[in-house]
Amino acid sequence: MLTLDPIQTLACGGVFLIAGYAIRGRVPLLSRFSIPAPVIGGLLVALALLACRQWNVTPVRFDTALKQPLMIAFFTAIGFNASTSLLKVGGRQIVLLLGLATGLAVVQNVVGIALATAFGLPPLFGVITGSVTLAGGPATGLAFAPLFTAAGVQGAPSVALANAMAGIVFASVIGAPLATMLIERLKLRTPRSLDMADGAQASPQAVPVPAATSVDGAEAQAYAGLKSFVFILLAMGIGAWISGGLGALGLTLPSYIGAMLVGALIRNLDDHLGWFGLSPRSIDIIGNAALSLFLVVALMDLHLWDLAGLAMPLLVILGVQSIVVMAVCCWPLLRLMGRDYDAAVMASGFVGFMLGTTANAVAVMSSLTERFGPAPRAFLVAPIVGAFLIDFTNAIVITVFINVWK
Repeated sequence: MLTLDPIQTLACGGVFLIAGYAIRGRVPLLSRFSIPAPVIGGLLVALALLACRQWNVTPVRFDTALKQPLMIAFFTAIGFNASTSLLKVGGRQIVLLLGLATGLAVVQNVVGIALATAFGLPPLFGVITGSVTLAGGPATGLAFAPLFTAAGVQGAPSVALANAMAGIVFASVIGAPLATMLIERLKLRTPRSLDMADGAQASPQAVPVPAATSVDGAEAQAYAGLKSFVFILLAMGIGAWISGGLGALGLTLPSYIGAMLVGALIRNLDDHLGWFGLSPRSIDIIGNAALSLFLVVALMDLHLWDLAGLAMPLLVILGVQSIVVMAVCCWPLLRLMGRDYDAAVMASGFVGFMLGTTANAVAVMSSLTERFGPAPRAFLVAPIVGAFLIDFTNAIVITVFINVWK
């Protein structure tokens, strides 16, 4: 049996990450459902190991020691994105949508616990099939999986992946049809219907695009990237002390909580005082790279055989969770967001990131605007909440549930 050390494992993960991008580019169905490339690459390895297990063969063993720091780096970048100034960009609607998403994350866990108990499964199984993998997605599911395993949930990493992947598919299938039904049933006036009424052609979509950051050449870009990397490491280092201190108090916390909180503190200090001159773009690039490598390495070492016998509970729980999300979209969300065309498009994005990922949200909203016309408010509010704000509040929700039910 071949054993790979941490660097070799990471290199192998990088190769399969690139393979995942190549496969997604050549298989339209994968692009249509916004399946993340790291998931595709990592699953290739996991499925190959599952096939080898049928012949009692283990061809390779991975040392995933670098998985933890990669995961912490990603969530630290999420912390750096939790800027209070962002709440002022979309104003009241961002605050309302974030509050609604956070409340729904709590409901997802309550529903999951009730259904898991009905199937004779541990209550925490309902949490991992609730906001951990639905509002959180694959990254949050795999990040929290060790805590659920320690709490007695059998095969937590495999359950997290299966539920997150199924959620991505459900979000892609449900989001656009739900918004279309709301638009047509409530006779919401779309930009194209207004243009036709005025005898004019539809205007192109006007999606807000962040202003380009001026730089003084490659050296300035390199320095901005280096500074962002150093501050992420600094937040991770200080955060490790904070997480250790909170753990000593008896709280069960994911290892990234301290670093994420430190990242948020540094970002907001920089926003208000301008001490550090951080580059949000560089932080995003580093965070996304860490996320991709974390996902592919975590999935390569996944034990899919742990899912045997759990297919029915997973499908039932996900089906009920999907109904709950659609119900929230049809009433409180639509009403709070203005009961107009933008609100309906925002509802489709809400389905996307509360069952799948922000990529799902953007994909389904784009399919609607291609048909009905631009929805600039929806494209401003939904991605801000879905991309990182809900990850921040959801981590707190999950932590509370773990500590109550452990």
